[in-house]
Amino acid sequence: MSEIVLMSDPRIAAIPVEDCDEPLLDVRGDVRGDGRGGGPRGGAGSSGPGTDGPLGAVDPRRQDDDGSFAHLREGVLTRLAHARTLLPDGVGLLFVEGYRPPSLQRAYFEGYSAELRAARPEWTPARIREAASRYVSPPEIAPHSAGAAVDLTLVADGRELDMGTRVNANPEESAGACYTDAPGLSAEARANRRTLSAALTAAGLVNYPTEWWHWSYGDRYWALATGAPHARYGPRERPGS
Repeated sequence: MSEIVLMSDPRIAAIPVEDCDEPLLDVRGDVRGDGRGGGPRGGAGSSGPGTDGPLGAVDPRRQDDDGSFAHLREGVLTRLAHARTLLPDGVGLLFVEGYRPPSLQRAYFEGYSAELRAARPEWTPARIREAASRYVSPPEIAPHSAGAAVDLTLVADGRELDMGTRVNANPEESAGACYTDAPGLSAEARANRRTLSAALTAAGLVNYPTEWWHWSYGDRYWALATGAPHARYGPRERPGS
């Protein structure tokens, strides 16, 4: 999939879902549920700000009252734990957000769409939906609401590495630098994005190319990118969220 396919593309919604019913697991505990954590590969302790877990540090910037943000499907979490072992010594993952309740996803999508309508009143509803999906997925197909997507970055020596933009920078704010292969990045930011991409791709995740920090496994976007006949995970409600 060399072209940039947006989440609003009809091909995404057309992919069937055969949910395997894997549980949503808390990334702040071990993949096996024993609660053990760890820092960067080759190190010990927290790899950055936030709570330590099996993936390294869990950042609180998207923390919610019931901890939904820190959950992922079991298969995603297992693959992220593997990706962590593929990073250079001293470099770790900083988890920012995983599962997002459908109601919150809808609020994000509608809120960003409203911002675009205010800025571009001449745009049609179809164009607004397409533009919004560069940054927030339509709620009915959202990988985050399936527990299939993760937003994350790299850390070393207790600090976030230079990735060219902050996590969750939108296209307007970043002048397009949030796109994974955006031109004009510094050599350091480009190298760090390649490091992140190499580890996550090798572990079986796919990137949403308008957001360097967004990676997923098992959702409809993953299915389109990999040629899988169906998605393994669909949007679901988490009890208590």
